[in-house]
Amino acid sequence: MDRYFKILSPSVADSSSSVNGPTLLQPQESLNEDKLEADPENIPSDPGKRPDIMRYPSNSIERVRRAYLIKGPCQPRQHDFPPRIDGMRQRKFVAHWFDEFKDWLEYSITKDAAYCLYCYLFSRLDGNGRDAFVSGGFTAWRKKESLRDHVGDHTSDHNKCRLACRDLMNQAQHIEVCISKQSTKSKLEYRRRLGATVLCLRYLIKQGLPLNQGNFLELLKVVASCSEEVDNVVLKNAPANLKLTLSDIQKDIINAASVETTKLIVDEIGDNSFSILVDECRDVSVKEQMGVAVRYVDKNGCLNERLLGIVHVSDTVTTTLDKALDSLLSTHGLSVSSLRGQGYDGASNMRGEFNGLKSLILKRNPSAYYVHCFAHQLQLTIVAVAKKHTSIGSFFNFVTRLCNIVGSSCKRTDVLQDSQRAKVVEGIASDEINTGRGLNQEKSLI
Repeated sequence: MDRYFKILSPSVADSSSSVNGPTLLQPQESLNEDKLEADPENIPSDPGKRPDIMRYPSNSIERVRRAYLIKGPCQPRQHDFPPRIDGMRQRKFVAHWFDEFKDWLEYSITKDAAYCLYCYLFSRLDGNGRDAFVSGGFTAWRKKESLRDHVGDHTSDHNKCRLACRDLMNQAQHIEVCISKQSTKSKLEYRRRLGATVLCLRYLIKQGLPLNQGNFLELLKVVASCSEEVDNVVLKNAPANLKLTLSDIQKDIINAASVETTKLIVDEIGDNSFSILVDECRDVSVKEQMGVAVRYVDKNGCLNERLLGIVHVSDTVTTTLDKALDSLLSTHGLSVSSLRGQGYDGASNMRGEFNGLKSLILKRNPSAYYVHCFAHQLQLTIVAVAKKHTSIGSFFNFVTRLCNIVGSSCKRTDVLQDSQRAKVVEGIASDEINTGRGLNQEKSLI
């Protein structure tokens, strides 16, 4: 706002000074004062300790003004206001004046004086720099009517400063918004373009489809064909530098979705106890990955199992896995002390009695009981039974050979399916096979 007044033409400035008194430009003596460093985070609250607002750098004054308006007037309501001799009586500031003039009235504890926040911020613009509510402070406590006189009518200097403060906090009228090249229409088009991009990415993620340009662009074309508003702002109708189809932009959106999803999972856990399921494997790029899932009961009493994250580890040594797990939990504000269960496979680095990941966690939290993964238990059970019973081992060998021989030939597969279909029809005709929804469906050999 002050920058705007400084760039007024000389004729406008002269005409204002002839009518309202002092010129709109700040006085020469203020220009020669040392400029202060603007730090909106550490501005003094006490109005008696504040420097002249014009001593701040011109490009930082608006940030300082906005910081004061966000903080609000200094109103120490619980302060024990000291009395002073005024006429024949002792008088003092009254706290309930804050209720009557709550938007602008301030009190300085160091100077025992009242000030006006609006006039402090903008009085220079209205030639009112010598007002007692700005310079030395108001102390005539027996003249409460002076507070009302200071406000005055709608043309008063105080109300002009109040309107200037309102305009400063109105972002739609801010100078940075006024000079912005983006109009309301361009913002709306950008939101539609971004919404279509997010919609396509959400579908691909939910279906587990590859996030390549082919899938994304074809899906975006389908979305555009269903909505004329979207079609007018995407693909060929989008600005050349703002198509939102680059892989980097897609990765940013996907990462944002991942962060928000993980945040919801952590919020559901809250301060409650939870269990973890951990397994490590090597991906197609030959990198060791450790996947961590959490099991917990939400506020509705429902048991949930969610993937918390996948962490890259340099090796599968127990200490490396322990550090990676601690890092992942601490990143999301979770702690090993809240664990009440842990489940792994049968690898020695996971369930070892002395140096396994299970043992390291139990040393820190004895309540984190270990449970062997049921799927791995079932696998080990089948292997053990097959080794001890020849007939069961022969059965699995026969099934494996059958799948390899029949599955490698389309002709053999068709012969087997025709034979099975004929048996099903014969069984239904003789009431040996039940019929119903979902029964007797064609399935793969495996």
